[in-house]
Amino acid sequence: MPDRAPSGTESPVRPRRSDATRAAILTAARDRFAAEGYERATIRAIARDAGIDPSMVMRYYGNKEGLFVAATEIDLRMPDLTGVDRAELGERLVRHFLDVWEHDERLTGMVRVAVTMEAGAERVRSIFRDQLEPVIAAVCPVPDEEAAVRAALVASQILGMALARYVVRIPPAVGLGHDEVVAWLAPTVQRYLTAERP
Repeated sequence: MPDRAPSGTESPVRPRRSDATRAAILTAARDRFAAEGYERATIRAIARDAGIDPSMVMRYYGNKEGLFVAATEIDLRMPDLTGVDRAELGERLVRHFLDVWEHDERLTGMVRVAVTMEAGAERVRSIFRDQLEPVIAAVCPVPDEEAAVRAALVASQILGMALARYVVRIPPAVGLGHDEVVAWLAPTVQRYLTAERP
C-alpha cells in the first residue's frame, strides 16, 4: 500500500515542469545573446544549450524576438533618491550603476546587442525610459519639462562607461577602480541631475 501524507498535511508543492523549462531556456538565451549577439544566436543553439527541442522555445516565446525580450527583462533596482543629500545625488547614482553592472552580466549582453540590432536598442531605450526617468523626475528642478532630457544625459554617461569598460574593454577604463570611476563621472552626472538648464 503506498505511503500517504499524514492527515491534515499537504504534500510539498513541486515546481511545474514548464517553469523549469522556461528557466532553462532563458538562462541559455541570456548566455547566447551575451556571447554572440542577437543576429548570431540561434533558436536551435539556445535549445541545444537548454537540453530541449527547438519547438519548445517557439511554443513558449513565439520567435527569437519574443525570446530576446523575455531574456533581457532587467530590473535596474533603481534607488529612491528623494531622501539623498542633494549634493550626493551624482555619486549615489554612479555607485549604484557600477554595482548593478558588475553583478548582472545580462546588462553587458544587452548593450552588446543594442549597438548592432534595433530590437536590442529598443530594449535599452525602454529599460532606461521606464526605470531611470522616473527616478530623475523625482529630483530634477523642472520634472515635467526636463526629466527626459536629464535622464538621457545621465544614460549617456552610464552607457558610455559601460561600453568602454565592459563591452569594448578599453584597458584604462577597465583598470579604473570603483572610486576612480565615481570621481570622474559623479560630478558630470550631478550636473545633469541638478544644474540649471543651459
